[in-house]
Amino acid sequence: MPTPAFWRMLVRRAARRHGFADPLLLMGRLRKFARPSRVHEPIELLRAGATFHTRGLLNTRVFQYNLDWIWPYWVARQYDPLDVSFLPRAFSFSHVNLTHRNWTAVGLPGMDRPPIVDPRGLVTLPDPHGWSLDWWFIPESASGEHPVFPSRAKTADQQLRAEDSLVVSTTVAHRECELATNAQVEAGESEGAPPLLRLEACIATTVPGRLFLAVRPANPDGVAEVGAIETERDALLVDGRQLVHLSTPPDGYVASAYGKADLHRQLHTLAPTLEATCPAGLATAAAVFDVSAHSRFTARALIPLAAVPPNPRIRTRAENRSRARSAVHVASPRLETWADVREGTSALLCPDKRWEHLHRTALDTLVLLSPGDIHPGPWTYRRFWFRDACLMMHAMLAAGLHDRVARALQAFPARQQPDGFFHSQEGEWDSNGQVLWISDLFERHTDRRLDAPVSDALARGADWIGAKRIQDPATDGLFPPGFSAEHLGPVDQYYWDDFWGVAGLLAAARIAARRGDADTSARRDREAKAFSTAIRKSLAGLPPSVSELGIPATPHRRMDAGAVGSLVADYPLRLPGFDTAKLVATADWLRRNCCATGGFFQDMIHSGTNAYLTLALAQTFLRHGDPRYMGLVRRTAELASPTGQWPEAIHPRTNGGCMGDGQHGWAAAEWILMVRALFVREEDDHLVLGSGIPSCWLHTRQPVSYGPTSTPWGKIAIRLSHEDDAWRLHVDADWHTSVAPPRLVVAIPGFDRSSVDGLTSHVALRPSAARSHDALASQ
Repeated sequence: MPTPAFWRMLVRRAARRHGFADPLLLMGRLRKFARPSRVHEPIELLRAGATFHTRGLLNTRVFQYNLDWIWPYWVARQYDPLDVSFLPRAFSFSHVNLTHRNWTAVGLPGMDRPPIVDPRGLVTLPDPHGWSLDWWFIPESASGEHPVFPSRAKTADQQLRAEDSLVVSTTVAHRECELATNAQVEAGESEGAPPLLRLEACIATTVPGRLFLAVRPANPDGVAEVGAIETERDALLVDGRQLVHLSTPPDGYVASAYGKADLHRQLHTLAPTLEATCPAGLATAAAVFDVSAHSRFTARALIPLAAVPPNPRIRTRAENRSRARSAVHVASPRLETWADVREGTSALLCPDKRWEHLHRTALDTLVLLSPGDIHPGPWTYRRFWFRDACLMMHAMLAAGLHDRVARALQAFPARQQPDGFFHSQEGEWDSNGQVLWISDLFERHTDRRLDAPVSDALARGADWIGAKRIQDPATDGLFPPGFSAEHLGPVDQYYWDDFWGVAGLLAAARIAARRGDADTSARRDREAKAFSTAIRKSLAGLPPSVSELGIPATPHRRMDAGAVGSLVADYPLRLPGFDTAKLVATADWLRRNCCATGGFFQDMIHSGTNAYLTLALAQTFLRHGDPRYMGLVRRTAELASPTGQWPEAIHPRTNGGCMGDGQHGWAAAEWILMVRALFVREEDDHLVLGSGIPSCWLHTRQPVSYGPTSTPWGKIAIRLSHEDDAWRLHVDADWHTSVAPPRLVVAIPGFDRSSVDGLTSHVALRPSAARSHDALASQ
């Protein structure tokens, strides 16, 4: 069998023969910038990156040579030399969306993969390489009116309505025309039928023209392959798999392919039926509806979201249509209704209706992204990571989505390796601590015990933490170098991982204690203390030039944006035994040096403002009484899209997404937890009520409330009302019977601080002479 040295020799010879640099030498040089480790480039990220840039290479070949085609919104903006979103392309080997990674998923609870809608109403089918559907209006040429192509519109009004279903409405106006479109998903028409994507367009116009529903070989990431489209009187059939039913028969169809003019330039080819094919995979076709002047015309389409798999043995169009139509009878997973899922979950009532909308939308996002496994996004990040899942589950627990958290926890043991490692990505050592931490929180919030298979997996996970940190004497008791959270930097020994390890061992101690295993609980507690001692020893050994500023990301780096990971010791973990002053100093350094756009700007990899890290920084400020938390929270609200979504990273100039998924679950989770902390914040032995409520909300004298929210002691809801010229706090609690109710510390800005018994239901608030948090923050 050939040895690794033999394969390395072949690679080097092949590279030299074709004039390429030695790839092994290059990799060796790259690794000099990281700590020695057995894991340098996690295969999961390499695989995802290869897929991403493969599409980017297709984009490079297609877009810049066909700019007269109607491409998605991000392409129209990013390729326009006069637009703030423009990016030069000279030496970019792949062209990818770096300016407007924004979209909104529409679906039903329990759907495995929902469709997404971009900022101009382009709807992408739920497929990893999905094509899209777009509405256009083209006036008759004699009218002199310009076409309405939403993707080319600089402005649009887009909203997300959360009713019986999620509805994204997009309106684009152009002088004599207004095009309004809706996209939503409905339950199937019969038992076992798949859900239906319902599209609607309404054109109000004073000039005659044609309304198009176009199949587009593109999506918010770039080119999407469409090989063939067939039409009949009331439907389009895409690649023999996906039917698009038309509620009203169109007046004709038009088609095109790569190398030809796009649809809008081929109106002379309008036909009652047609078949379009493209060997390059850029077939496109549209149903066309005639629209009279001074009229309002509406067209609708229904798309069953259960496309049949391709079958190369089936050759005829009739057979393809028959199979595609039969897909509506394929059994689908059990879907829940939005009303059922939302019942009993946390709700915000306040004078700021935008904040109320963001809270409702964030909660819906978490539901949509947790059909079984929990995914951090509906599109780019529709994959599993323990980190994102556990942090999203934290918000789901607090909001009352306990059953969804329980279902996810039951699936965790299947992802555990024989050595006890909860594996979702190689080289990241935070997952075991996160799984143990969220499992302990689940048991405390619900007053329930996880079953034996999960408990056994948790015990093995705790053993893994101890074995991992002591296997290499050179690590001084810390975890060995790893890739860690990808936003922190190259391979190194990250305090982020270590803090999670300590939290995991403390959680394991509590889990064992609840089961009456005092010996194991004591052992886990000793292991946690030994790990904490190793971290404190490492921190004590930092150079004064670093330590006086805060806690860096690793023992081997100066203070930089990666230090945001070290704040995890304060929020959400609240680890005992660590220098609070150092954590506050870290937050202060990050606020002064890494918030150029008003929110936390992550220079590393993200190169954008990060909503969930901004809110993590705000949580530390709030916990320690620093009024700067409010500016960070308000800035995060401002950065949300019109539909109430945050991409993973936000472009500092376009305010569009510049990295990751355009609807990020971790960001939604942190918004829920941030709003909750304004009203109800947990400490080890008590709850702090109202410490972050904006005092401006109380100036209106309107009622303000939040809840019910889950805590380790049970559920609580609080309400502020102005009665008899004074404010009163109302507490509605449903505490667990197995533990004593917590002490309640009432700390509403502008009022005297007080401490009351957990059974208290009403507190009269006395105005304080001290200025409010908002007043201090405005200085």
